[in-house]
Amino acid sequence: MTNPVVVGIDGSHGAYAALGWAVQDAVRRGLPLRIVHVREPWKSEHPVGAGGGGRSLTERSERLLAGAEERVRQRAPRLEVTTAHLVGAVVERLRTESETADTVVVGSRGLGGFAGLVLGSVGLALAGHAHGPVVVVRAPELPAAGGGEVVAGFDGSADAEAALEYAMEQAAARGARLRVVYARHTVVLAPQAVGYGPLPAGALADEAAEVGRRLPLWRDKYPEVEVVESAVSGHPVPVLAAASRTAVLLAIGSRGLGGFAASVLGSTCHGVIHRAHCPVAVVRAPWRRS
Repeated sequence: MTNPVVVGIDGSHGAYAALGWAVQDAVRRGLPLRIVHVREPWKSEHPVGAGGGGRSLTERSERLLAGAEERVRQRAPRLEVTTAHLVGAVVERLRTESETADTVVVGSRGLGGFAGLVLGSVGLALAGHAHGPVVVVRAPELPAAGGGEVVAGFDGSADAEAALEYAMEQAAARGARLRVVYARHTVVLAPQAVGYGPLPAGALADEAAEVGRRLPLWRDKYPEVEVVESAVSGHPVPVLAAASRTAVLLAIGSRGLGGFAASVLGSTCHGVIHRAHCPVAVVRAPWRRS
């Protein structure tokens, strides 16, 4: 059985942007699509003054899913689509969904259950502990000439390897170029001011060369993908944000060894997601399932 692309929806603009991205991704990679709406159990079935034409929360949830499915069938009639109305804590249910999903896709803002999905501890819990890639979509994906460019943040860690493989597959499916970015920002603590400063160019080149020696395996596996390497001295957040300006997707590992070690932890994760100009995929190792 093929693992589906799972998308969480709540009726918000962000959720519909995520739905559009998930449809395109499922079609490109020949995967089924699963549309999920999570209703939190502590919410009243008949909330006072909430509108909805007298319909219960369950009825509105089911109408939301039916409307989303109809949108997808009009856009991609041959795509295999299923829906699920789940009850529980949003992150926990999505984390469970990720166990059998190829990718979980969410919007960066929501109305209810997904409102905090990329803010605070809720977003960190999903991005850091999901069993597969989590893609956060800020806006509808715009067409890119010639397939565009996928960017992968890479430092040689296991999660970065998983993110690179995901980025490779995305680039191959899109006919896009892959840019592998290595960023390193080191501050040397010393009593004198002279001890502070960016990593020396020679050290950056040496570390980037070591990372580059890890890439031939992926080039052999995806020979059709043009790969470009970039080594930059600087903090990962602004470096990746700048690279994302011309990218169709930015992929990073959930934990790293050096330059990207903090890219999805604490405030740095918020920085990457909020400052990126394209959808962001956060990937944990191992990603690929049999």
